[in-house]
Amino acid sequence: MSPKTSLSIMKLKVFYILLALIIAAISATAQTSTTEVLLETTAGNIRIALYDETPLHRDNFLKLVKMNVYDSLLFHRVIKDFMIQSGDINSKHAKPGQRLGTGDYDYTQEAEFRLPQIYHRRGVVAMAREGDNVNPEMRSSACQFYIVWGRVLDDAKLAKIQEKLDSATQGRIKLTPEMMATYKTMGGTPHLDGQYTVFGEVKEGLDIVDKIQQAQTDQFARPLEDIRILKATVTKDIPEMPKPIAISISPKSRKKTR
Repeated sequence: MSPKTSLSIMKLKVFYILLALIIAAISATAQTSTTEVLLETTAGNIRIALYDETPLHRDNFLKLVKMNVYDSLLFHRVIKDFMIQSGDINSKHAKPGQRLGTGDYDYTQEAEFRLPQIYHRRGVVAMAREGDNVNPEMRSSACQFYIVWGRVLDDAKLAKIQEKLDSATQGRIKLTPEMMATYKTMGGTPHLDGQYTVFGEVKEGLDIVDKIQQAQTDQFARPLEDIRILKATVTKDIPEMPKPIAISISPKSRKKTR
């Protein structure tokens, strides 16, 4: 490879990195978040901001955290270079080697897709769900969620993923240039876009997510050594609306016209 070619490739990489940083800054302003949750895990702390643009998922997650549902649950499904998943309510007292993944509550949530602003870039939080064959409306699980890690992808891989998205969604989901620039620099899981609801992102602790996603697992993707959410806490809640001031209104006296 000639020095000119190497320099051109380096310039292109720098361009994509700068573009991704600009897109990330725009994304940060495009999504609003008034609520945050702290996950204290055996691997370290992860602070999550929940998007106001997905209020159904935000409110449901806050409700479950306040009910202490996530306390002591495992990261029961971990796939390197893909994602880490938790929220199986059967994992709290799971025995070593026990297969997990089916523990859930008896309700689902309406999908809240917000493309192209909110998508599966590295560090976002999304809800798991049952497959299309039994869940054509792509409704989300009540409580199982995952945090995206994914891979950094090149143009050729993104083109193949777009083909798969076209097939899976009848051409409904298209990766925008901005999305592709992010996937080429920050990484993520674009093949899930428009099919699973993203409702938040990691604000602190992405290094902890990285540590967890590298854990050794069994044939069912459960870590060989338990990785547990010790406690989940709402650290920023939805601001309470001011209560209306009670005003006592006395009936007006009517003056008769004489």
